[in-house]
Amino acid sequence: MSNEKTSAVFATVIGVKESLILIEFDEAVEVMKNEVGYVHVGDERLKAEILRVRRRTADMQVFEDTRGVRVGDRVELSGEMLSATLGPGLLGQVFDGLLNPLHVLAEKYGFFLPRGVSVSPLDTNKKWQFTPEIEIGGTLPPGGVLGSVPEGPFKHKIMIPFNEAGPVKVTWIRGDSFSINEVVARYQTSAGEERELTLAQRWPIRRPIPENLLRKRYVERQFPAIPLTTATRIIDTFFPIAQGGTGCIPGPFGAGKTVLQSLIARYSSVDIVIIVACGERAGEVVETIHEYPETADPRTGGTLMDRTIIICNTSSMPVAAREASIYTGITLGEYFRQMGYHVLLIADSTSRWAQAMRETSGRMEEIPGEEAFPAYLDSAIKNLYERAGVIRCADGTTGTLTLIGTVSPAGGNFEEPVTQSTLGTVKTFLGLSADRAYKRFYPAIDPLLSWSRYLDQLAPWFKKELDAQWVDDVKDMMTLLERGDSIYQIMQVTGEEGISLEDFIEWQKSVLLDMAYLQQDAFDEVDANMPRERQLASFRLLKKLLRTEFKFQDKDAARDFFTRITGLYKNWNYSRADSPDYERYITEIEQLAEQYQSPHLMP
Repeated sequence: MSNEKTSAVFATVIGVKESLILIEFDEAVEVMKNEVGYVHVGDERLKAEILRVRRRTADMQVFEDTRGVRVGDRVELSGEMLSATLGPGLLGQVFDGLLNPLHVLAEKYGFFLPRGVSVSPLDTNKKWQFTPEIEIGGTLPPGGVLGSVPEGPFKHKIMIPFNEAGPVKVTWIRGDSFSINEVVARYQTSAGEERELTLAQRWPIRRPIPENLLRKRYVERQFPAIPLTTATRIIDTFFPIAQGGTGCIPGPFGAGKTVLQSLIARYSSVDIVIIVACGERAGEVVETIHEYPETADPRTGGTLMDRTIIICNTSSMPVAAREASIYTGITLGEYFRQMGYHVLLIADSTSRWAQAMRETSGRMEEIPGEEAFPAYLDSAIKNLYERAGVIRCADGTTGTLTLIGTVSPAGGNFEEPVTQSTLGTVKTFLGLSADRAYKRFYPAIDPLLSWSRYLDQLAPWFKKELDAQWVDDVKDMMTLLERGDSIYQIMQVTGEEGISLEDFIEWQKSVLLDMAYLQQDAFDEVDANMPRERQLASFRLLKKLLRTEFKFQDKDAARDFFTRITGLYKNWNYSRADSPDYERYITEIEQLAEQYQSPHLMP
């Protein structure tokens, strides 16, 4: 989508404040919010975006270092909103926040990138085999599928531009091998205009792709009804996230956010993963970039990078581009969702994205809200997460976009504005605990702090696919964890002598549930990736143990029993389903439990 002016229009810099500049233009010039412009500094063209328009002046944020920008410098206005190029070749790439491929920039300019340079997000020389899927004379709605090209393990659909006013008629189409800028078809709009179509199109990143399609009912937003399987037991069982749903992972430094989001990205039941590093430390992003191309993908047999896109705008990169990077990532997610794919977007971290908004808002001298964040922080966060969802596309397929944002509250304070606004928006909250991380209880998701509104929402799926009593059983296990914590708090004051043997056994059962099921070894290839079928078998076995009435002579005997059975259960978690150890450990667990069942007493 493009609204380019017929000729170049220029404005003049009349003020500079760090990355923010104030420009002045003639009354006859029409400018719009989020329009892209280029500040001319010698031979350099620094990309910028209009944030606010006031009569003949406008505030622009420059996406690069503004050293050398002076009053009187020319600003070229493009007439186009800040947009992303969408087409074949996006998968497997690492981009900056403005969709410049970092490896291409590094090859051209080295590792210290100069200002004012940009390259095409897609390789303009590469040929793609285009296969038409409609005849000449056929009609398609906006977003309708014209044809496709193969891209890795996927079928990349070439679609009618999403902003067309109505159905179009295909007047010419050809199939062959083309670059992204070659014309592959022509169509006639509902207004009778003839237009050409290439393999790529552009879309303004701050505008949801299905907005026009939903309003005119070419696509349909549906209610999330299927859970996202992450292979992490505590999430899938106790705090599920729906495909097309939203979640957040707040936690202090050292609580394991990076490892957890890596596990979710690697093992989740999605087709495409988009990671947006919007302000994360460069070292962690570098680790991801090196790790993904070498990690075998359990879904495709290739590498994990084959179906991943990384948007990299770390804390050491321009702060203005950090704010835009998350919109770039979510636009790519919406694009693949329109093809009927299941997409997972992980934003790390939305706290630093919000801090970038705070910096820009401060320079614009807007009225601040709580902790100097802009007053529109809450609506900005809500608008972001609302772009996730389930869409029934124009060709009848269903695509989903699941959005998980990590939050980095200072000092682990969940009461700060970004965390609170996020909690009021998302439906799953996976709160990481510094205390659990200190005890090496990983993933350090606190079961007494976290919650999910999807557990009841997805109950029909759980009842049909897993167990008719699944939701009730999960809630019973949550109650056990709460009772166990209450008993533990009493023991902190009175010691073990201050509670009864029955309460001690109850506490030991809650510890067994925590140690054997909630904790998971991220570095063991069997335990790290537990399919939902095995989770069901594990949960049933554990439920049977926890509902058994055991008899012990004293607390030492009870402690010894639960220590032994926890060890057996952990060994079972590490055993492959096709190994002899798998059945052997189950047998040993059941035999050990039988020795202490009521009315039998320990010898």
